[in-house]
Amino acid sequence: MGRGRVQLKRIENKINRQVTFSKRRSGLLKKAHEISVLCDADVGLIVFSPKGKLFEYATDSCMERILERYERYSYAERQLKEPDLESTGSWTLEHAKLKARLEVLQKNQRHYMGEELDNLSMKELQNLEHQLDVSLKHIRTRRNQIMNESISELQKKDKALQEQNNLLTKKIKEREKELGLTTNSREQRQNHDVNSTCYSQQQPLSTLNVSQMYLAPGENSGEVDVPPGQHPSSANSVIPSWMLHHTDG
Repeated sequence: MGRGRVQLKRIENKINRQVTFSKRRSGLLKKAHEISVLCDADVGLIVFSPKGKLFEYATDSCMERILERYERYSYAERQLKEPDLESTGSWTLEHAKLKARLEVLQKNQRHYMGEELDNLSMKELQNLEHQLDVSLKHIRTRRNQIMNESISELQKKDKALQEQNNLLTKKIKEREKELGLTTNSREQRQNHDVNSTCYSQQQPLSTLNVSQMYLAPGENSGEVDVPPGQHPSSANSVIPSWMLHHTDG
């Protein structure tokens, strides 16, 4: 037997009403998902249970974007239908739109902080978990990017410092080499000057007059008795005068 037509009226039995609500809600959410996938349409579905529990479905889990788009289009249609709308009413509508958007953002923020999760269904919790996973993935990617950039920058600085250190070491070695050559040249020049001075101060023994070396005090080297036949200069240059006097005596 086929199913009979269900009369559209409020179900009085609470249990039957709750069962029907659960079945129809699941089917409605399924149909919303199917039409969004098959027809590539933006779908936003909001359902409140008799107890005030919220059930929603949005394409790509972006209910805020869909609500904002709905408010923008509905406001544009109202403007076309009521061109003489006063500015006060326009500001009132804008205030209501911003207030609704603020409430949605605050609710999502509380959900992201792990608060007020009791009224969320399994699918909503899964969507929230997926959003958090995506956010964590973006955060980790950005963190790794910053860390890699920092490591690359430190490696560049280390390479620059190594090159600077090598350059300074090379300059120090060249300076030490120059100082060593200068010191050796100075020492050689000083030794040469000392040897030249000592050599110039020394008088050769061959140039000395032997008579000057052996003259007694008070004796005159010019007054010497020279034996006959001997030239005085030759006698003075060979034998001192005091030795000559001693020989004559």
